Amino acid sequence: MPTIELGDISLELVRKDIKNVHLSVYPPTGRVRIAAPTRMSDESIRLFAISKLGWIRQHQRTLREQDRDTPREYLDRESHYVWGRRLLLKLVEAQEAPSATVRHSKLVLTVRPGTDEAGRQAILEGWYRDLLREEVPALVERWEQKMQVTVAKVFVQHMKTRWGSCNAAAGNIRLNTELAKKPRQCLEYIVVHEMAHLLEPTHSRRFLDLMDRFMPNWREVRDLLNRLPARHERWQY
Repeated sequence: MPTIELGDISLELVRKDIKNVHLSVYPPTGRVRIAAPTRMSDESIRLFAISKLGWIRQHQRTLREQDRDTPREYLDRESHYVWGRRLLLKLVEAQEAPSATVRHSKLVLTVRPGTDEAGRQAILEGWYRDLLREEVPALVERWEQKMQVTVAKVFVQHMKTRWGSCNAAAGNIRLNTELAKKPRQCLEYIVVHEMAHLLEPTHSRRFLDLMDRFMPNWREVRDLLNRLPARHERWQY
């Protein structure tokens, strides 16, 4: 893949049949990718990248300083989070349907005897996905009325490099299952962010104005989300 070298920063360059330049900084190391219209000259792309150096460095610093969860083994007394609340895992083996439930300060994970780590993880991640699917419809409906937009479909899935995404043409949004571990206000911020893309697909000045209008405190919530520990991953690109 071609790259643009700007001092100690290397940007991966992808040319696409798009109208605007898209600049992204990916966790956990701050890898930078720039997608540019096919018609745009190399020099114009380079000048654009130079103009965004401050933004790139700020986001790289934020990602590199962000705490990361240690790998989970899904064993007794391990820390897990539900809507921002820290709970201790209680593992129960029983000849019954696998399940997860919150009881006081415990997250009780019931599995069949002999279920291995991968199986325990799959059960718990499925439960997080269901939590999000239960929470999101009412949230989307409320913001559809406020923003005067319609979401065609919401997908909930594990996403490695982003909290959410939007396909403005199809009217669909995608949400990361990890949001079920964060405070509910973080989920609401991501929902509003992705729904705002139905009105403005890019992160333009108009998009920022829309966010300021609908959720004036969105920057504070975004910063809170960025400060919270991120999931430990074996990152591959």
